[in-house]
Amino acid sequence: MNRVQVIEKDGKPDFYVVPADIWERVREMVEDAEDAAVYAEAVAKDDGIRYPAAVTYAMVDGATPLKAWRDHKGLTLQALAEATGLSRAFLSQIESGKRTGSAATLKKLAVALGVPVGALIAL
Repeated sequence: MNRVQVIEKDGKPDFYVVPADIWERVREMVEDAEDAAVYAEAVAKDDGIRYPAAVTYAMVDGATPLKAWRDHKGLTLQALAEATGLSRAFLSQIESGKRTGSAATLKKLAVALGVPVGALIAL
């Protein structure tokens, strides 16, 4: 037995009247499909970087990304300076926001910290 009513116009289907129980099942399937599409898009755009809570909280509290990541990795300014070949004073200025690093500087820092360069750029 067909429970869907078809309303025609000029001999062609124009509207379908669907019982509520069928509509609810279809609506749930459509919502599931939409959720799956949103998830697939998020996976496709995933850059792979994860921000640990400590890094996120430090940045929310005002730390620059460099300072937050350096602290999270347990490095001193001196250790980071030695790992990158940059001066401790220069790194301190970048951390405090008094100076910005060039792309080459940020790349050195990112490599030393094991994070993408974008993770060191304040938004």
